[in-house]
Amino acid sequence: MQFTRRAALAGAAAAAAGSLSPLSISQGHAQAPAASAPTGVFRYKFGDGEIIQFSDGARTFPIPENFIVNLDKEKTAAAYEAIYMPKGQLTISFSPVLIKMGGKTIAIDTGNGLGAFDATKGAVGNTRANMAAAGIDTKAVDIVLISHFHGDHIGGLKNADGSPAYPNAEIKVPAAEWAFWTDESNASKANASNKGNFANVKKVFDGLKPTPFENGKEIAPGITSYATPGHTPGHTSFIIGSGSKRLAVQGDVSNHPGVFMKNPGWHLMFDNDGGLSEDTRKKFYDMTLAEKMPIIGYHFPFPSVGYVEKDGTGYRLVQAHAI
Repeated sequence: MQFTRRAALAGAAAAAAGSLSPLSISQGHAQAPAASAPTGVFRYKFGDGEIIQFSDGARTFPIPENFIVNLDKEKTAAAYEAIYMPKGQLTISFSPVLIKMGGKTIAIDTGNGLGAFDATKGAVGNTRANMAAAGIDTKAVDIVLISHFHGDHIGGLKNADGSPAYPNAEIKVPAAEWAFWTDESNASKANASNKGNFANVKKVFDGLKPTPFENGKEIAPGITSYATPGHTPGHTSFIIGSGSKRLAVQGDVSNHPGVFMKNPGWHLMFDNDGGLSEDTRKKFYDMTLAEKMPIIGYHFPFPSVGYVEKDGTGYRLVQAHAI
């Protein structure tokens, strides 16, 4: 049986409970939140706006075959052991973002969703609970920006009963991403880990009316879309600007920074085009490095913001203490 993205991130729900454990999020924060703030919320001022990061949770599962497609399984396992993950296993964490800027409340990606929360017994799908704990009502969100169409990013667009989770928001999606995943004839252009995504995209967007956007334009107050293809054909990152400050929200330019930033030439099985992902990764990190621009990574350990530094032939993430 082919190992798919869904098998890695959702299929593990059928595994023994011991194989699923949320990543601890009691790590040192970049900027201490208020004492009353919930653990899965990290908020800070950014210029004239505010950024709020939410932990959606994390999944731990056995390392699958070909997880890093251009590295053998033994070396892959060694790479994860080197960052102190349990032997033979890896953890992927998830962290959507919300920005308050220009009088608008803007969400970037939505997490795995409430259906995944039920299926995983709370391992993932925690964004909605953390939003509520932070005093954010989804009905008050004006715009939802989607980086790409993998299920862990779009799963929270709907409630468990299929109703819209953000009923008053304009949902904006990358035009290239929309064109690719809504045309099933493109299945031949998807690798094995992505072929099953077409059906999920159809299910999630059924009844919704997203607005496609082009890259390189301001698509929300203070937010410009930035093309970062490879992980998916239309994968998009975002540059947030306020005054002289700029911050990048990188989506899935890389997965865990301790593995894929350090080794930008390694190709994740979920990257539809590994070579293009590698080129994008290097260009993107060189850009953020040159500008000393902080970045938020969807799969970085929570709180998932920091700075890029050069590390030999690769890069490393320095988690931020101030932005």
